[in-house]
Amino acid sequence: MQYPEYRPRRLRASETMRRLTAETKLSVDSLVCPLFVVEGEKVKKPVSSMQGWFQLSIDYAVKEVRSIRDLGIPAVLLFGVPDKKDELASGAFAADGIIQRAVAAIKKEVPDIIIITDVCLCEYTSHGHCGMLDGEIVDNDSTIQVLGETALSHAKAGADMVAPSAMMDGQVLALRETLDEAGYESIPIMAYSAKYASAFYGPFREAAESAPSFGDRKSYQMNPANSDEAVREMTLDVAEGADILMVKPALPYLDVIRRAKEEFDLPLAAYNVSGEYAMIKAAAAMGWLDGEQAMMESLLAIRRAGADIIITYFAREAAALLAR
Repeated sequence: MQYPEYRPRRLRASETMRRLTAETKLSVDSLVCPLFVVEGEKVKKPVSSMQGWFQLSIDYAVKEVRSIRDLGIPAVLLFGVPDKKDELASGAFAADGIIQRAVAAIKKEVPDIIIITDVCLCEYTSHGHCGMLDGEIVDNDSTIQVLGETALSHAKAGADMVAPSAMMDGQVLALRETLDEAGYESIPIMAYSAKYASAFYGPFREAAESAPSFGDRKSYQMNPANSDEAVREMTLDVAEGADILMVKPALPYLDVIRRAKEEFDLPLAAYNVSGEYAMIKAAAAMGWLDGEQAMMESLLAIRRAGADIIITYFAREAAALLAR
């Protein structure tokens, strides 16, 4: 029998050999951990659809960030859940808003963590949409002005990076100009460039209390059928001054992550969203799959597709496993 000269199984023979020849490496340095911050003290309210996740008051959020830092995770992404909402999203840019106070408190106690703030209005509007309404239509140009004010308030509080996620046309430019004019030209922008209108956001909307009170977000978030459009969106964000591009969600859009990596010479983030997390956790709880293996395989797939940064609710668990 004639055997081939090259036998791929030679490099799969042991765990050590597989580690040595792995083409893709997953590192804690690539992870960003999201957090949901609420008003009050000593609040740790479970999110029913996200096993192991909580809404945290600022005092508990500070402790959680310290633990995250100690795991070696370099950054957190903060989402604020205010007590009061209105049509103008005034809590989003208030100097004493929930995120502004959380940023200041965390930066004081854990100064070496990178604080990224989500810049959107859905958590702060009484109607749950991501911008200012004109009737039942989200008005683009008035919204980007408010987004700019919001980003500036985050920077003044001490945020290290801002991440506009409203999917408004021109939002990156609005943030860049507002920050630069106020002297915050060193604050980078992580742009939610290709954010799809996805079914995988359900658990997040519980955690952030941000579900729209009517309609949906398909008029501003992207059509899941489109990838050429994602490239156009990213091209615009690069031209407007984005420092990091993002694809959201991650696993259903690995092809878009790969295209972005090949098309653009900027750091690329991918958001492993709440629905992706919840599916694995639910299946693992039922004994249908190995939760740890599914988690690590999913994160590795996102990294393999081309993501330099992975925003994930698995960050703490993955960091603990990677440290073993």
